[in-house]
Amino acid sequence: MANAKLKSIKVTLIKSVFGQLKSHRATVRGLGLRKIRDTSIVADTPEIRGMIRASGHILKVEEAV
Repeated sequence: MANAKLKSIKVTLIKSVFGQLKSHRATVRGLGLRKIRDTSIVADTPEIRGMIRASGHILKVEEAV
């Protein structure tokens, strides 16, 4: 279990957070995204999946290589 390889997810901000709920803006910020077309590679955990689900309408999600 200790040497199991963690999966990663590539998350890109595709729309502006302007006009979004404060919680959605905070979620996007928590994923490490600031500007449109910013990309962040994060671990594939249930917590991150929940953050993506909350703000999925302004994000593009891909499997990181």
